[in-house]
Amino acid sequence: MSDVTEMLPPCPECSGVYTYEMGALLVCPECGHEWSPAYAGPAGGAEDDGLIRDAVGNVLADGDTVTVTKTLKVKGSPSGIKAGTKVRNIRLVDGVDGHDIDCRIDGFGAMQLKSSVVRKA
Repeated sequence: MSDVTEMLPPCPECSGVYTYEMGALLVCPECGHEWSPAYAGPAGGAEDDGLIRDAVGNVLADGDTVTVTKTLKVKGSPSGIKAGTKVRNIRLVDGVDGHDIDCRIDGFGAMQLKSSVVRKA
């Protein structure tokens, strides 16, 4: 089994070495991050092309529908935004701290999200 893990790249999010293949994606069991093998990650130059990509590497555009990939804490909310929440009609912006998506989420109102926590639906 060590031969298989040596051939797969480490996780671009947490640098975990225990990545495995699930269909066409690579998955990190340590942090739950999923990505396409063709996606080089934040340090690999994929963002140099000026496009905003989701957690898996799909290119996002204004008006897309995305799904939140992990539960997010929200100040003032006891439950936060649960993983699997669909967000419709996103707008891409050049935000601060990596928050590059403006959207409206039912029950929470207008907010900004990072493209690294959503997946194109």
